[in-house]
Amino acid sequence: MLTRRNLLQSGAAVGLLGATPLTAQTVPDYPVPPQYEPRIVQLRVNLAPGEIHVMPDEFALYWTLPDLQAIRYTVGIGRVGLYEPGEFVVGAKKEFPSWKPTPDMVKRSPDQYARYEKDGIPGGLTNPLGARALYLFSPGRGDTFLRIHGTHLPNTIARAVSNGCARLVNDQIVDLYNRVPMQSRIVLYPRMGPNASSAQG
Repeated sequence: MLTRRNLLQSGAAVGLLGATPLTAQTVPDYPVPPQYEPRIVQLRVNLAPGEIHVMPDEFALYWTLPDLQAIRYTVGIGRVGLYEPGEFVVGAKKEFPSWKPTPDMVKRSPDQYARYEKDGIPGGLTNPLGARALYLFSPGRGDTFLRIHGTHLPNTIARAVSNGCARLVNDQIVDLYNRVPMQSRIVLYPRMGPNASSAQG
């Protein structure tokens, strides 16, 4: 199993990381169980390198690499009724993004979200989007308001708890963010139930 340090070094070796270095002072390591740490896996299906594939029944996000390999991250996903499968592209990337609830979120839970409707929440580690966010766009629709983003709450990983987005702990979203260029393809697969097949071999 690779540590985050190993993954960062491996990304730098193949030129995938951005120019902004990650330091312990900006984003700390978040404690997660060993099985939730990112790791390189072998795929048993032929996926093009440089794509994100989210398998909701596994709570897994795969960043595909050459030679039928991928980095597997463990994610939290949208809760029942809010998870939206489909094919998207990365239409924007933001570091420490600010956040506002969507109109649908305010309508569903006004007591929780209405107070943030006007001014939102400034960027920061405890912001709902965490340290980094990838913004999912689709043709003809533009911004879908779906995000792949960070969280400071490790207990929400490997659970269906969000308003539709996929979340990684902050240090892991920084690693993923640095690897993913603009316009990268993202596929969110439908939920199939506990016996769904895996993309991993």
